[in-house]
Amino acid sequence: MMIRYASYFIAALLPLLLFRWFAPVSIGEIDFWLLWLLAMVLVSLPVIYAEIALAYRSAEAPLAGMQKLTREADASALWRGFGWLAALVAIIIAALVISGASTGMLTALTDLNSTPEVPSFAVAAGLMVIAALLSLLGVTPLPIGLGLMLIGLIFGVANGLPNITFAMTNISLGEWARAVALALVSVGAGTGLYWFGQNRITKQAVTAVGVDNHYAQNPSRAQASSEYRATKLVLPIWMLQLLVGMVALFISGMTLPPIGQLLYWAGVVFVASYLLHYSTQQLAHKFGLLVSLVITAVIAIVLVVVIPTIWLVGILVIISTIAVLLLSVFAGWQMKISHLRKSLNFGNEAFYNLWRVAIRLIVPVALLLALIGWVMQWLS
Repeated sequence: MMIRYASYFIAALLPLLLFRWFAPVSIGEIDFWLLWLLAMVLVSLPVIYAEIALAYRSAEAPLAGMQKLTREADASALWRGFGWLAALVAIIIAALVISGASTGMLTALTDLNSTPEVPSFAVAAGLMVIAALLSLLGVTPLPIGLGLMLIGLIFGVANGLPNITFAMTNISLGEWARAVALALVSVGAGTGLYWFGQNRITKQAVTAVGVDNHYAQNPSRAQASSEYRATKLVLPIWMLQLLVGMVALFISGMTLPPIGQLLYWAGVVFVASYLLHYSTQQLAHKFGLLVSLVITAVIAIVLVVVIPTIWLVGILVIISTIAVLLLSVFAGWQMKISHLRKSLNFGNEAFYNLWRVAIRLIVPVALLLALIGWVMQWLS
């Protein structure tokens, strides 16, 4: 049952996890809000549709699914890089939030006059080991993490909401870059998480039918149960992301009391464990479960110990953008039109044509402009 709602937990959690890294210095920048909303519609929504469509078409998780789809489309093995990059992006997100958790916990303990005599990188490594062990529990840590984070945020709300002054500012490529990064990374577009979640639901359903042969004597019900519409899956996820994202933007500047911080960051560790679980499951397709768990844990620990947090943000932006670019070009230009039309199963042909224009043209152009904006911002 928990697997069925994993995508919704992720949709609610990622904005809470990542908005603080990409939100503008002034949360009251109205133009940034509008750019973020535009990026959510023009970039994130088509990409999530693509993930769900490829999940349905491949009937496999991202890494294995891309191998199957590239063979089916007679496309270069280069496109299979999306599966590897998606697993890596999840590890980087886990490293970024664990790095933030170690700093946040040490700050909270300092405020409580009980700071441990341990360097920050050691705390981060220890938290990552805990997250790696929790990853063995699969989806179970997600609701626990969400609950702890919400309790921590309630402490912050009780402490007082930030005073926001709204104003229009000059629009720039750098602002568009932040908006696109926020729309992609914070909703998990291009990470393969929704692809993975849909694949797990499908496998669970197939297993359930196979065990009790429930539909064997009722073919009409079996046919009805297999009725698939991408809109029924994508729109609830996207709308939840939009709602939570707006809340997260409002509370990005909120100060949490020490107890609230400890609860919030403890929840973050639980959520990070699911990201490691996802990466482990992807790599297990090639290396086996145990070896994949070790590889995932080692990469994650190296990232939090060796690489500064601000660098992790830059690495995440670059790799996630490349991953989404690969996904959009593959779905838009390499996949057969008939296959994607059947996979998406839109009720209206016009909606499919709009999605195809977006995934083929609008998404790649928006991503390239965002990358240019980030480069200009870093150079300045």
